[in-house]
Amino acid sequence: MATESDLSCHGLVRRFGAHTAVNNISLDVPAGTFFSILGPSGCGKTTLLRLLAGFDKPDEGDIYIRGQRMNDVPPNRRPVNMVFQHLALFPTMTVGDNIGYGLKRRKVPVAERRKLTASVLEQVGLPGLENRNPMELSGGQRQRVALARCLVLKPTLLLLDEPLGALDLKLREQMKVELKHLQKQFGTTFVYITHDQSEAMVMSDQVAVMKNGRFDQVAPPEELYREPATPFVAGFVGDNNRLVGEVVSVMDNLAEIRLDDGERVRGRVASAGLQQGARAELYIRPESLVFVNDSHRDGYSVMRANVRTTLFDGANSRVEAESSGQPIYARLPQDGSAPTLTADSVINLAWDPMFARVFGVDRS
Repeated sequence: MATESDLSCHGLVRRFGAHTAVNNISLDVPAGTFFSILGPSGCGKTTLLRLLAGFDKPDEGDIYIRGQRMNDVPPNRRPVNMVFQHLALFPTMTVGDNIGYGLKRRKVPVAERRKLTASVLEQVGLPGLENRNPMELSGGQRQRVALARCLVLKPTLLLLDEPLGALDLKLREQMKVELKHLQKQFGTTFVYITHDQSEAMVMSDQVAVMKNGRFDQVAPPEELYREPATPFVAGFVGDNNRLVGEVVSVMDNLAEIRLDDGERVRGRVASAGLQQGARAELYIRPESLVFVNDSHRDGYSVMRANVRTTLFDGANSRVEAESSGQPIYARLPQDGSAPTLTADSVINLAWDPMFARVFGVDRS
C-alpha cells in the first residue's frame, strides 16, 4: 500500500475484555512531523503507542510505516525507537556505551560506533561526554542521552511516552524547547504521548486530542485552541469559561443564549443543527474578555458579574467572578490601565461573539 505518510493507521481497535481502549482510530502522520497525542489518564493513548511500537497487537485495523504493513512485525524489526518516561538508561554503562548499545546489537564495527556516538552527542549538545556515567549527569542531560540513543539508529518514527513527566517544572520548560529543536534538527518523525496540554501546544505540528479511546479532534495547536470541535476539546485545551443556558435564537452563525437568571450572551455556533430552545453551553477564553464601564458595547456580548476574589498571577491578576450562579474568570493586566477591584465589586465583562463557541448539550 503506497503512502506519503511516515505513519498511517486505519480503524485501529484494541479491546481488553468489555473495555475498548482504542476505538476505531485512524491517522496519517507526514514525514518530519512532531505529532502529539493529548488526553487525560485512561483515555487510551499509551495503549495506542504500544500498538505502534509493536508491544501489543490491534484486534482490528492496520498500521503502516512508510507504506509497509506492521501488524505482524515484532518490535525489534520495526523502524521505530521509543523513549520512556524513566529513560531506561543502563546505569552500569558509560554514556557512549548507552548510545552505542543499539549499534552494537546491529553489529556495527567498534570504530564506526564510536564515530556515530561522538557525532550524535555533538548534535544533542553533549560533546565529549562519552566516558561519563549517566548518573553523573543532570536530568536534562540524561534526557538528551536517551534521545541520542534512539536517534543514532535513525528510526523512521521516534515514540515518546511522557518523557518529561519525571522532570521538575523549570527543567520541563527547558526540555520542551530542546525537544522541538532536536526534532527539527534530525528531521525524524516524533509521536509524542502526553496529558500535559502545554507540552503538546508548544512542541507539536499536529495534536490529536483523545477521549475514551477516540480522537475528538486532530489539528494544529492554534486551531485546537481557537476552533475547538467539541466541548471536551474546548474544556481540555487551555483555560476556558463555560456558561450554560438555553438557545433563544440562531442567526448568521451566531447563537444567543439565555442564562438561568435571564442574562443573554452570544457566541459563534459550533454544533450542527443548533436550534431555538436547545440547551447549550458557551465557551469563552479569559483573554478574550474585556472590562467595560457600561452594559453595552457595539457588536459585543456583555454580561454583569460579581467579583469574588482577585489573585496575583505574574503579568496579570486573575479575576474570579460569578454571573447567573456560574463561575467566570478574566485576566486583569498589571499595567495600571485596569480598574481596581475588590471582593463584591460589580463589573461588566464583554467579548466579541466571534471568539466564543456555542455547543449543544445532549439531554440524553
